[in-house]
Amino acid sequence: MKLSRADRRLLDALQQDATRSQAELADISGMSRTSCWRRIRDFEESGLIDRQVALLDPHEAGFQIQVLLAVAMTEHTDENRHDFERHVALLPEVTECFSVSGERDYLLHVVVRDMNAYNTFLNSQILRHSAVRSASSTFVLRRVKYTTRLPIA
Repeated sequence: MKLSRADRRLLDALQQDATRSQAELADISGMSRTSCWRRIRDFEESGLIDRQVALLDPHEAGFQIQVLLAVAMTEHTDENRHDFERHVALLPEVTECFSVSGERDYLLHVVVRDMNAYNTFLNSQILRHSAVRSASSTFVLRRVKYTTRLPIA
């Protein structure tokens, strides 16, 4: 999708605060309110805007443990990969899952309330999965930067 300068300003403003009024978004982007509304609908229909959500602070929500979990597969078959990915998609503790290169096959971001919850999750949901050979946990000490904002502007 080819984006104009006004489109990029509009998308950047939405990434900063999607609750802004149509009038404010139109002013920021330099579009009329009607054009602005139409462009947002176009972006949604094309899939450029995937969805609009509220971002919660994990600690404020009671999730004290965040883990970057690297997972290695037993075999690199399509069946194993699809089975594991379907499994992970259903786990609410996993907020992100990446297929990666290197010694491990997947990197998961896991959020849990405490260490007991993580131990249960790791042993019952990951290590018992038939496609998993091994897993390595790296515990997050502090989040230094977090953004969902793409450098589109």
